[in-house]
Amino acid sequence: MAPGIDQQQQGVRAFVSDLPDQPNGPPIAIRYDRVTKTYPNGNHSAVSDLSLDVLKSDLVVLLGPSGCGKTTLLKMTNRLIEPTSGSISIDGVEIHSLPAPELRRRIGYVIQQTGLFPHMRVEDNIAVVPKLLKWDKQRIHDRVDELLDLVGLPPAAYRRRYPAQLSGGEQQRVGLARALAVDPVTMLMDEPFGALDAITRTRLQMELRRIHQTLGQTIIFVTHDIDEAVRLADEIVIMREGRIVQSGDPLEIVTNPADAFVSDLVGASDALRRLSLIESGSLAAPLPAGALPTTESIPATTDVRTAFGMMLGAGLHQIGLTDANGVLIGTLDLDAVREIARTHPVDSPA
Repeated sequence: MAPGIDQQQQGVRAFVSDLPDQPNGPPIAIRYDRVTKTYPNGNHSAVSDLSLDVLKSDLVVLLGPSGCGKTTLLKMTNRLIEPTSGSISIDGVEIHSLPAPELRRRIGYVIQQTGLFPHMRVEDNIAVVPKLLKWDKQRIHDRVDELLDLVGLPPAAYRRRYPAQLSGGEQQRVGLARALAVDPVTMLMDEPFGALDAITRTRLQMELRRIHQTLGQTIIFVTHDIDEAVRLADEIVIMREGRIVQSGDPLEIVTNPADAFVSDLVGASDALRRLSLIESGSLAAPLPAGALPTTESIPATTDVRTAFGMMLGAGLHQIGLTDANGVLIGTLDLDAVREIARTHPVDSPA
């Protein structure tokens, strides 16, 4: 029988815990050391002398305009493109020490076009790599069912369908399930939701966050959409002309851009975007003594931008905030939201 999701998560963590820790900081999953990619007859390098450490279990977003080198860097990670110079190591192993096909089987890879085989049913698309690894039929069957459940597609309804019978969002879910098939510790995602409508895209972003929190893979995610980056990232790495301009957590990037380019790219002057980086609980007012539970409430972890929209839509001046157990712990006031939007500091870029 295939292991359950909890066992899979334990397996990922056990593998990660066996890797050597870095002496001066958190353990590193992927290390780029002075990586350069120059194409023949190219006037400039697509990636130029780039160094970056990606921490274990982080979701790192590569953000930048078209042509900045983010997809080239991603493809060099699984050797779809070979670097001109420099080295890339995954879990302490230099990628060229493994045959490219073996390296790719260890890494989940999701792209915008999904890459599903149109002549194969959903179950067979998901099972491609397990079959290459000669898993037995029952293990593959169970694993397909687990993964379809994980990405929100009931197995009984979806495993026998063909890609053409799926919506774009459903195809992306199947592509994500296939990338997770052999429980990779590392995943690479190249604008996987870029072709979807806004509502489906937001739903899949939330689904990815949930799966990442459940399984704990190290994920590198390429996008040119700042809202997507802010919603997903533990760390944002901003690239321009093959180099890293700035890296940091979303709040740091949006509120303290390194220069005018970063400020323009991330919309640092956008008050609503800044509100999406602040949890409602940080603005909570204590409940008055003897206060009755409010009929409208949201989790205290809800970002202030979302809470603000809900309050405006419902015509509320105040909304209750609950803890993880659903217990009312305070309230969020509309005036407090307006004040933080007006006063939250944004440093002027150099």
